[in-house]
Amino acid sequence: MRECEGGVCAAAGFQAGAVLSGIKKGREKEDVAVIVSDCLCAAAGVYTTNRVKAAPVLFTRTALKGGAARAIIANSGNANACAPDGMENAVREAKAAAAVLRISAEQVLVASTGVIGQRLPVECIETALPGITLSYDGSGAAARAIMTTDTKEKTAAVQFTAGGKTCRLGGICKGSGMIHPNMGTMLAFITTDCAIAQPLLSKALKKTVKRTFNRVTVDGDTSTNDMCLVLANGMAGNTEIAEENEDYESFLQALHFVMETLAKKIAADGEGAERLMTCTVSGARDEDTAEALARAVCGSSLVKAAMFGGDANWGRVLCAMGYSGAEFDAEEVEVEFSSSEGTVLVCRDGKGVDFSEELAAKILKEDSVEILVTLKEGAGTASCWGCDLTYEYVKINGEYRT
Repeated sequence: MRECEGGVCAAAGFQAGAVLSGIKKGREKEDVAVIVSDCLCAAAGVYTTNRVKAAPVLFTRTALKGGAARAIIANSGNANACAPDGMENAVREAKAAAAVLRISAEQVLVASTGVIGQRLPVECIETALPGITLSYDGSGAAARAIMTTDTKEKTAAVQFTAGGKTCRLGGICKGSGMIHPNMGTMLAFITTDCAIAQPLLSKALKKTVKRTFNRVTVDGDTSTNDMCLVLANGMAGNTEIAEENEDYESFLQALHFVMETLAKKIAADGEGAERLMTCTVSGARDEDTAEALARAVCGSSLVKAAMFGGDANWGRVLCAMGYSGAEFDAEEVEVEFSSSEGTVLVCRDGKGVDFSEELAAKILKEDSVEILVTLKEGAGTASCWGCDLTYEYVKINGEYRT
């Protein structure tokens, strides 16, 4: 397996593009993205756990009951959630894409992101969509069109071998705020030319989401609109992966790499963020325990504020672990802070140790910081990702609708 370029167009037979429809007044960049395969795909999705689900989530979940799709249309600027005519407008959006692509509306999946509670001006999309330009290198345009408060487009792709054939798998995503484990405000679209049976595709997606996107937290809010979709068109020409064999493991490894890369990019681009924060817990009794502990640390507002200030306040790490609900021996905890500037031990056996505050400050001022927690209870290991909490986060969210 090796990295490659192309995002959702890295795989054979996928085109993408974007168009400006004017959903949100004053916006000057494209706000509608389309991804389409040259042929029908095996398809799978994972959706928000929020009980309040946007119309596009409900529409797409229903559309995917048959396990097949060919295209995705996604808009930014309006979430079409808790809004008048929500489902009707999701259907109209799918039909508008189908008309332009000359395919059945039943083969189109719909996603939206933006302000909640306002009617989606779907007429703008219907009018603008015929002017879209699709190409086999249009992934970047699609990635930019789904951005809201994101500051960077997020993309990744790899190539790998299955059945003696070279396969490619790539993706794009958006997410900056309302990010919390169990899908949170995140749209992710993955494409691959690998031939894989739909039940295995769905199983691989659910397994990988749990260990990647569901381990990201920015602000503790879980969105109404999250979804992660994957399309597999089989155009690489490999024998279809129909069982959990060596080819399936290769596919799973590629999917995990792309989704973990995208997850880290979401965390690093958290609203107002200045640094990526990774918490890795090792030596836990099992992986679920390690994940719960790491998730609590990354989700702690006090830990995040300390990271913003470059303050090696390790007590906040133990505090977060303590309310995580996971069982661990608080007297057998070691905590280190690490970055490209080095590593400093700040806690051993659940108690503070002497350390250089100067070195710690240097470590915590880097763009990427690791919080390393070591227990002595087993082989469980997990990493979660987050970011610091800054003044800019409050400013962005205080003015979100203006």
